[in-house]
This record gives sequence, C-alpha cells and structure tokens, in this order.
Amino acid sequence: MSGNYATDGGKRVGAVERAFRILALLRESGTMRINDVAAELDMPTSTAHVHLRTLADVGYLVKDERGYRLSLRFLRDGAVVRNDLSVYTVAKQEIDALAEATGEVANLGVEEDGQRVILYQSEGSEAVYDNALVGEFTNMHWTALGKAILAERSDEEVERIVEQHGLPSATANTIDTPDRLVEELARIREEGFALEDEERRTGIRSIAVPITVDEGVVGAVSLSGPKERFDDARIEDELLPALKDRTNVIEVKVAYD
Repeated sequence: MSGNYATDGGKRVGAVERAFRILALLRESGTMRINDVAAELDMPTSTAHVHLRTLADVGYLVKDERGYRLSLRFLRDGAVVRNDLSVYTVAKQEIDALAEATGEVANLGVEEDGQRVILYQSEGSEAVYDNALVGEFTNMHWTALGKAILAERSDEEVERIVEQHGLPSATANTIDTPDRLVEELARIREEGFALEDEERRTGIRSIAVPITVDEGVVGAVSLSGPKERFDDARIEDELLPALKDRTNVIEVKVAYD
C-alpha cells in the first residue's frame, strides 16, 4: 500500500505528514540543524532540507545561524482560534479574579480530540508554576480539568476517548484502568468537583469544576498548587467555594454571550 494512504482506506498526503512530523520535532526540541532533523526522523537529508526550506519560505519556520525553529506565526494562529471560542472571551476576567482571590494558579481548559487543552492560565501571588503551558494538550484522566469534563460526558463518549488515547500513567497515582476511571467519574458526579492528587505531576494537587451550559459541558475551571497548600480542609472551606462561584459567573456569561 502506498504511503499516501491510511490503513482504513482514507487518503493521506505523505508530504504533509512529514512536514507536521518536522514541526512536532522542533516544538519538542527547539532549534535544530538539517542533519539532526534528518537523523531524528530517519529521512534523507535532501528531503529534510526541502521541507525545512519550504516551511521557512511560507513563514512557519525561522532560520538562523543555529538552524531552524518554529516562528511566531503559530502564536498568531493560536490566538485567532482561541479568540473565536466564547468560553475563553467571557471566562478570562473570572480566571484572573480567581487567581487573585486565592493566590494560586487558575486554569481554563477544554476538550479537543479526546485531550485536555489549557486555553488560559492566571497566576496568583503565591502561585507555584507546574509546567502546564497554555496550549498544552494532555490526557484527560491525568488532570482535574480533564476529569471534570469527562464526568459530564456519556459512558459511550468516555469509552471512545479511552479507546483512542488509552490510560497511560504519568505518575504512580495516575488512574490506569477503566474500572478505576469509572469509579472516579462517579465520585466526581456525586461530589460536584474533580480532584487531581499528584496524578500528572508529583507534588501538585488540583481541583476543577465543569462549565455547563444548556446541560452541555463546554470546558472546566481549575485551581492548582503544591500539595501541602491544597489540603482537604482548605479545599472544602476556601478553594472549592471560590472556584464554584467564579464558574457560576462564567456559565451565566457564556449562556448569554
């Protein structure tokens, strides 16, 4: 079968796939020279050179004395996509206020293609950065944001996401079986919030609640920080009430946007 076709019979363009493999490599590794790209992706140097030069010519790579890197056009494109999402435009102010009120990191997340994506993040005065970048895609079951969204989805939708991405582990605490995930989602539905307890990154806890509008989930809001500051008493007495209050405001704004 030709490399231009997918195994399910759908047509695919090999050159486009190679270009995006190069972009993904540069995103992970930073600036690279032609020979290093070719070696990493097991392609001829001439092929890597043509792809890199073409991507630079159309403005999505920048070439300097150290090699090729991603250009800021990706920042522009991402901003355009994000600004088209009403949940972002109406939630940004509330996320800032939540971070200021609690002193912690406040996050806005959505689901795309079965993964959690951070749309916006705001750091309070006591915030501890946990390397979760705006725009980061990661497994839903690793994070409070992702689990809060999953809990609002049907069993069939959850099964589809698990089939697509599996249940890989990030830490020793990560949920890694379908039965454990089902139990966790049932708890979230009963208690009204998701807890991430060192499941994505050791030493970090997070709590999240879904943003629901017209009985559908459009995203989630979370607070995250060091485990020692996110003890159960503070979560119940301070953090969760503040989180729910701001999320309720977001839901009203989205509904009437």
